[in-house]
Amino acid sequence: MKLFEIIKQKYMKIKNLTVAGSGVLGTQIAFQSAFHNINVVLYDVGNDILDNGKKKLIGLQQTYMEEIAASRDAVDLAFSRISYSSDLSEAVRDADLIIEAIPENVEIKKGFYKQLSEVAPAKTIFAGNSSTMLPSTFAAFTGRPERFLNLHFSNEIWVRNSAELMGHPGTSHDALQAVAQFAKDIGMVVVTLKKEQPGYILNSLLIPLLLSALELLVNEVASVEDIDAGWKIGTGSPLGPFQILDRIGANTAHNIVTNIADQTGDPHKRKIADYIKANFLDKGKMGRVSGEGFYKY
Repeated sequence: MKLFEIIKQKYMKIKNLTVAGSGVLGTQIAFQSAFHNINVVLYDVGNDILDNGKKKLIGLQQTYMEEIAASRDAVDLAFSRISYSSDLSEAVRDADLIIEAIPENVEIKKGFYKQLSEVAPAKTIFAGNSSTMLPSTFAAFTGRPERFLNLHFSNEIWVRNSAELMGHPGTSHDALQAVAQFAKDIGMVVVTLKKEQPGYILNSLLIPLLLSALELLVNEVASVEDIDAGWKIGTGSPLGPFQILDRIGANTAHNIVTNIADQTGDPHKRKIADYIKANFLDKGKMGRVSGEGFYKY
């Protein structure tokens, strides 16, 4: 065997992906992967939730045709590569990689990884998509810390195609390389962190901006429209912080602020979390995905 063939075979080629979580980002990861010839199983805890996930995938077919000029045949073929399961053992049976995209809640994630460790094949790499949590928080619960890391995608993955790769001190080089190659294979630009950092690169820059905007709003300093206008005009950014929050979604925003409030005990962050819950979550205003958030769509 030639040397370059040995090198090519050193890292596992990821062909079968399981995505755990059929929310906004979970379905985007599933569709982007299937669009790039990966076999995907989309897992969630109930068939009714998976039905909602399937509706999101149908919507993504149209989005890919409109925004990246994908053909109807290409999006139909991508859709056909995705199967669905509410049985975790069945969902992960052939998985080379599992990407976890479940709610940003420490205890929920710990419980999920513990359950996953009992049913996933030995070959399977686990990757978290958490936007704020460190992989070392969960490594011990995976049963395979050397094959566990974080792989973070941005919302609207088909155009905002960065993938932030972050291991913990026990992550193996082979696992990092295999997942980095997978991310490249599905059209991502890989950004690698040299060490653990809450929020990665993007969110380390973005979250303080969004929190500052929310604090201005909650403290009645300025309106949504004026805060967005001030940011866009002053920086040349195409989106204001509240337009970004509507893309992220109220549920994710609430989870992030709640986690920060829990970790810091900051009453100002708790006030913001309570504001999002009362004015958005409780009223079904989830952002662009529901047709209304800080703006109507």
